[in-house]
Amino acid sequence: MLTSEQYQQRMQRRKEAQAQRVAQASKQKGLIIVNTGNGKGKTTASLGMVLRSLGHGYRVAIVQFIKGAWEPAEKTAFQHWTIATNGKPPQLEFYAMGEGFTWDTQDRERDIAKAQEAWAKSLEFILNPDFQLVLLDEVNVALKLGYLDIQEILAGLEQKPVDSHIILTGRGAPKALIERADLVTEMTLVKHPFREQGIKAQPGIEF
Repeated sequence: MLTSEQYQQRMQRRKEAQAQRVAQASKQKGLIIVNTGNGKGKTTASLGMVLRSLGHGYRVAIVQFIKGAWEPAEKTAFQHWTIATNGKPPQLEFYAMGEGFTWDTQDRERDIAKAQEAWAKSLEFILNPDFQLVLLDEVNVALKLGYLDIQEILAGLEQKPVDSHIILTGRGAPKALIERADLVTEMTLVKHPFREQGIKAQPGIEF
């Protein structure tokens, strides 16, 4: 066990090392962020960034690629920012795929058309310099299922304004997207209350 003096010295070294890293991090640019993996929390983590951006007064756009991926409670929580005030546009724009594809759909052609429609809308937001953050929720699933072309997505991301951030969520993010991204987080499922204990989904946690 460390003595109080040894502990203080160790913490001081860590503090100095961290301060040096911060001082050297002089670059600033918009990020491409990927939240993927089989564990829970991909969209939830992204919503934290959305909330933080809204708190800074930034304009944010969210495009939902899967029907029903958002619960009413989440929409209610963000409703305040979706209303235009004092002649200014809403701080938050939300776009759902309409009918969209679901997990058990049997109409692949319709699903492809809807996914491409959502991507076209996403690109409008991405190219618009008024939006500092654009969240493409569950777009990775559309890529994994072959509804969208990864090269087209990558080309669109390259056109974003230099200071805007793009978040792409969903399982199975393609390798090419992971390689292009600036920040990638993979959610790993270790335990789940439904799987291990048969505990049903609960408000405030799953919806």
